[in-house]
Amino acid sequence: MYHQYFKLSEPPFSLTPDTQFFLNQQSHREALNTMLVALQHCEGFIKIVGEVGTGKTMLCRILLSKLKDKFVTAYIPNPYLTPEELKAFVAQEIGADYDPGMQAHVLMTSIYRKLMQLAHHGKQVVLVLDEAQAMPRETIESLRLLTNLETEKRKLLQVVMLGQPELDTLLSRPDLRQLKQRIIFSEYLKPFSRKGVADYIQHRLNSAGNSSKLFSSGALWLLSLGSGGIPRLINIVAHKALISAYGKGLSRVDIRQVAAAIIDTSETRFTGKLVAWHCRWPLFVSGGVY
Repeated sequence: MYHQYFKLSEPPFSLTPDTQFFLNQQSHREALNTMLVALQHCEGFIKIVGEVGTGKTMLCRILLSKLKDKFVTAYIPNPYLTPEELKAFVAQEIGADYDPGMQAHVLMTSIYRKLMQLAHHGKQVVLVLDEAQAMPRETIESLRLLTNLETEKRKLLQVVMLGQPELDTLLSRPDLRQLKQRIIFSEYLKPFSRKGVADYIQHRLNSAGNSSKLFSSGALWLLSLGSGGIPRLINIVAHKALISAYGKGLSRVDIRQVAAAIIDTSETRFTGKLVAWHCRWPLFVSGGVY
């Protein structure tokens, strides 16, 4: 579509989490550093919370790409599992003996033996849970019991939980207070600042092969306001704005294309009338933001 027109080697604003496009902004950098440091020191539970679209899955993939050598990782993208399914998944991911007919205590023994074997060989096992707010209460309790497995020196299984703010609500239940007390480190992913949005847009364009400034300063300003700094919304609006500019034969995106993209995206912060009002505002006509 517009990729060749704008001299891009690939789509710069795809919604698929691609680590090539990861921008190490402050909030995400702090969360990543917290996870890496905590895992290096064999801490038990780590929690990362962020609103929808703030890049939690991307952060998962970056973390997993950095956990090499001494780490054995198990990634659960959808933890809506029964306790039995959770234990079966962990057993298979770490290479423990498992068959569907195993009794619960036999399966736990198998997992424990494999964890001890891995620890003996200097391996740390990390379970990464994305969308952790969807985990049933009984499964969370089963997860807590799994983390009881330990040597005299350290935990045999570490857990990273990433989820929406509902995760905090879930963990505030009185019957889950034992697990909540085990969360040693927690971080909250924040939306990008206005400058962060501009850096994010340019980073993705650079990564896709075009280092020129395809978005005017006014376009970036409105994109930041409309998206609220949420990476997923930035991608959606920027993609639509590029399509609009391409369709009009423009060499770059200005505020009009971003306004049209925001109007077409129901999740953004502005209604159509408010965007239209901003675009007619004399500041944009006479202020030279184009």
